[in-house]
Amino acid sequence: MSARKWISILWPAFLLASLMEVVVFALVDPSDLRWGAEGLGYSRQAIYTTSFLVFWAMSAASCALTLALATVPPEDEGTLRRINARAD
Repeated sequence: MSARKWISILWPAFLLASLMEVVVFALVDPSDLRWGAEGLGYSRQAIYTTSFLVFWAMSAASCALTLALATVPPEDEGTLRRINARAD
């Protein structure tokens, strides 16, 4: 995959993950998170970092799927041109 495609996937995913991080942790305090009856036992910074990486991975997967679905295979370009020509 070209560097241009990687950038078109990772940069919007980074921005979305940053926004998700701000929104989630504006509402949730990491020290209040529990797993069962006990606290998680991690520092706030570790929780912020882990959650950001999870948000980024999920956003990158969404962007990659969007790019994959929006890309027209080379053998279909001729068909796509004929369909667009008929529509005009």
